Amino acid sequence: MIEIFGVSKSYQRNLVLNDVSTRIPQGEITGLLGPNGAGKTTLIRIINQMLEPNSGYIKFDGQLLNHSHLRHMGYLPEERGLYGSMTVKDQLLFLCRLRGMTKVNSMKNIEFWLNKFDISTWRDQKIHSLSKGMAQKIQFISTIAHNPEFIVLDEPLSGFDPINVELIMKELQELRDAGKTILLSTHNMQNVQDMCSNILLLNEGNKIADASFTAICSDNASKEFIVKFRGTKIGFANALWTDFELLKQEEHDDGCFEAKLLMRGEKSVDDLINNIRGHVQIMSVKRREPNMHEIFMNLVHKNREEL
Repeated sequence: MIEIFGVSKSYQRNLVLNDVSTRIPQGEITGLLGPNGAGKTTLIRIINQMLEPNSGYIKFDGQLLNHSHLRHMGYLPEERGLYGSMTVKDQLLFLCRLRGMTKVNSMKNIEFWLNKFDISTWRDQKIHSLSKGMAQKIQFISTIAHNPEFIVLDEPLSGFDPINVELIMKELQELRDAGKTILLSTHNMQNVQDMCSNILLLNEGNKIADASFTAICSDNASKEFIVKFRGTKIGFANALWTDFELLKQEEHDDGCFEAKLLMRGEKSVDDLINNIRGHVQIMSVKRREPNMHEIFMNLVHKNREEL
């Protein structure tokens, strides 16, 4: 869907994007991540043709990105902006018409989304009279009402209460299932875990990770293990030798113990099992799965140490 080739951007000799290349897979949700100042918003604005790169180029469906492609794109900026004096209907109609839709098709799509969000009674209300959450819904609808193939969302869940967060997440998943390609920029790592199948991570303008969510989790596997066993705590601790550090150990109601261990060096789960076999009865051994927050922090800190 979107292919980015060697895109760089500077502001007054300040390099904001440094030779970034990636491919955003069609029909999937890709998480665009990075700390503040990483270059995420600049990249988004270049994709939306609001900025020109200093070097590099972008392709949309195999063609060099041009103004005509904007009709097939939806963009929800982090800085929300609706015309307060317009009614909900007129605001959405105006934005659909900007994307090249006819008035008839625009109204058809607008009515569909207002009904789906159960806010059709608000169509004639002025934007300035809406609550923040209601205005956020209208902004979201304005992003997708023209039925775009590629959707760029910059912190789309900001300002929503938990009920509406769940609503928007459900809509994003339905859009993905309908074949839409979504680029989601967010600082919420739980949302990334729940929705994104691919990750693009930037730091100080550099691409530091670009892979499937599964591959990134595999490449950044935790060195912590959880072992459930029967036996004595002392026997278990002695069996670890110096290969594994015992972080925590507690007894359960069923008489089993559960221990959290940290792997040292290049040891493996097989080494762990060989160490403790014969000293205790092993009930289960599993590696603790890292969460996206931990992976994000580790990759960013590692990159900063390398700079």
